[in-house]
Amino acid sequence: MSEFVQYLVNGLTIGAFLALIALGYSMIYGVVRLINFAHGDVFMIGAFAGFGTLTTLGVTGGMALPAVLAAVAVGALTTGVVGTGIARAAYVPLLSSPRLALLISAIGVSLALEEGVKVLTSARFKSYPNALDGGRLLSGAVRVTYGQLALVVLSVVLMAALWLFVTRTVTGTAMRALAMDRDAARLQGVNVERLILATFFVGSMLAGAAGVMYGLYYVQISFGMGFLIGLRAFTAAVLGGIGNLPGTMVAGVAIGLVQSFSAGYVSSRWTDVIIFGLLIAVLALRPTGLFGERVVERA
Repeated sequence: MSEFVQYLVNGLTIGAFLALIALGYSMIYGVVRLINFAHGDVFMIGAFAGFGTLTTLGVTGGMALPAVLAAVAVGALTTGVVGTGIARAAYVPLLSSPRLALLISAIGVSLALEEGVKVLTSARFKSYPNALDGGRLLSGAVRVTYGQLALVVLSVVLMAALWLFVTRTVTGTAMRALAMDRDAARLQGVNVERLILATFFVGSMLAGAAGVMYGLYYVQISFGMGFLIGLRAFTAAVLGGIGNLPGTMVAGVAIGLVQSFSAGYVSSRWTDVIIFGLLIAVLALRPTGLFGERVVERA
């Protein structure tokens, strides 16, 4: 029983930052109808921006919450700017082009970001400062650290802030209108390009914050970390019904739990087989994902 609870705690922690990345995928797809393959690399850049902040502040360990919050803020703002720049340079000029052009552009951006960071870091792994090593909330058979608690709380706060932004602000309302019908939104006076850039800014900020959380939890980052984690987050977005934010949040946490339990009860080598097998099984039964709605394609 204690093993089950431990895997549950670990899964909730992993799911907390996976859900943040998945929300970015879901927001961008909902507004642009684009699978942004560069989103995982934006997450990776956020991790490096947080690493730079913590090392600049001289943090090496202990419970350094103010420094962690500063690292999350810098990571999020950095990726917000990077994501907006990517959208402006590589996606907005192709909005009226066939979807395939956007998709190829996204793959190209992903490779460019990954190779760029690879060159800048000399392809070396970086050891993240253990800035949430503040002891344990629970010890014994089940271990829960203050760092895990801090990551989950921070993730919930960011998800709640996103939900309030999308449902209670004019910009969020315009984003939802754009996701439902771009032409109708434009006729109502919505500046489509500006709103798309805002969507990329917010979605990329969430990925950047998740990147810092990943570094704090696993204490090691590299230029290639964005591919697999991005793919798992994308799986969560699809499972939740891509474009459906509450569904994406739930699915992100669920994928974290699947990762933890499969690594604990089976083997970490089988984790991705189980996650992507689950994705195929769900899509075979429900192509729109667990919480997605059927979209009628217009001619």
